[in-house]
Amino acid sequence: MVRIVAIAMLSTLFLGTTAFAADAVDGTWKLNVAKSKFSGTAPKSATRVYTESADGTTLDQKMLGADGKEMSMHVTLTYDGKDHPMTGNPDADSGAGKAIDAHTSDFTLKMGGKVVGSVHRVVSADGKTLTVKNKGTHTDGKTYDDTLVFDKQ
Repeated sequence: MVRIVAIAMLSTLFLGTTAFAADAVDGTWKLNVAKSKFSGTAPKSATRVYTESADGTTLDQKMLGADGKEMSMHVTLTYDGKDHPMTGNPDADSGAGKAIDAHTSDFTLKMGGKVVGSVHRVVSADGKTLTVKNKGTHTDGKTYDDTLVFDKQ
């Protein structure tokens, strides 16, 4: 009987851990331009797709700028505090992430090993809204302090 209880407890622990392992940000998110705030010109649109994998959480972002120019960004996010490469971000070539809790994470953005920005990402408790606060300096030296609000699709 003790063995059955022990197995049941271990199974519950394992399954519970697996259930909590999913990143709350997984899924497709569309930028709500009206609710967002930009220090510069707002983009026309943006979509982020977060997908969990064995390597971490992959972010693929497509953005249409106010000038009609398309931009794409790809990065695999891990929450180990170590730098990982990213492509498509003109202001950063790597980033380090840290999970604060199940819905909140912080990232440090770097270019050539130098810190150039930060990202604070929060998924609402109901899982329907993603708020991303970006602060830093563009490669042209201009600073930015943006709040992007995304709606879950």
